[in-house]
Amino acid sequence: MNRRQLLQRAGLAAVALGASRLPFGWTAPADGSKKRVLMYTRSQAFEHSVVKRTKDGGLSLAEQTVTDLGAKHGFEVVCEKDGAIFTSKEFPKFDGFVFETTGDLTVEKGTDSTPPMSAEGKKNLLDAVAGGKGFVGSHCGSDTFHSKGDRNQTQPHDQLDPYIAMLGGEFIIHGAQQKAPLEIVDPNWPGLKGVKDLDINEEWYALKNFAPDLHVILVMETKDMKGDMYQRPPYPETWARKHEKGRVFFTSLGHREDVWQSEFFQNLLVGGLSWSLGNVEADITPNIDKVTPKANELPLKKEAPPKK
Repeated sequence: MNRRQLLQRAGLAAVALGASRLPFGWTAPADGSKKRVLMYTRSQAFEHSVVKRTKDGGLSLAEQTVTDLGAKHGFEVVCEKDGAIFTSKEFPKFDGFVFETTGDLTVEKGTDSTPPMSAEGKKNLLDAVAGGKGFVGSHCGSDTFHSKGDRNQTQPHDQLDPYIAMLGGEFIIHGAQQKAPLEIVDPNWPGLKGVKDLDINEEWYALKNFAPDLHVILVMETKDMKGDMYQRPPYPETWARKHEKGRVFFTSLGHREDVWQSEFFQNLLVGGLSWSLGNVEADITPNIDKVTPKANELPLKKEAPPKK
């Protein structure tokens, strides 16, 4: 065997070894290239502790977790809070996006004092996803770019903020953190293999404005939950959908540090990322009408007692 053949075999062995470490059976490109993911965590409204940078400017827990998952599973992660990234020369080079953000990201003043995304930047993001790039939203990614109208009512599809229409659902409010069960309605979703009963302590989001084409993965079981906002039929908690040519995955999990550190959440996140980047395939047949047929029935807003 000559030197060239030896190097070729060594290269193939390295690729095979790398592939064995990659999730859900996908194979890394032979040229060693990696998908590039932008993780964006600007907080224009409430800043969650999991996305707060360290005092010396180090990555937040959520950013470090996704960065580490990228190193483990074969994709490159760039973490950013400066909205200028969406109009930069670097932006077209990203294959997908991870958002844990809050508020109107185009507003100058923000709780974390970072530069805003411009209106052009927002359009660039939505056009990129529609054009075929992947999008993963976690937790407060649904508390971003709210639609106009009553917060406690659903809005017609043509009145939704374009970001919300892309995401497939919108945050209303949350109650006290509590343990609650999640029903797995798609046990074949990448990252859920072998997962059975789920009873998780989390800050649960009440959601609305669900897209009619959602493929629901996890359902929020509301029967025994405490809080007026949860007195409603079960509704989607984690889902996937196509946005034109793009792949969108969202989970409302992701408030608590222990959730981010859990193997279950990290596997679910990698599953969503792998699918959104096109590294693995999954059945995303719309099922919202079947598994959560009353998802858009919201609690009646309670009237304040009359003043005496």
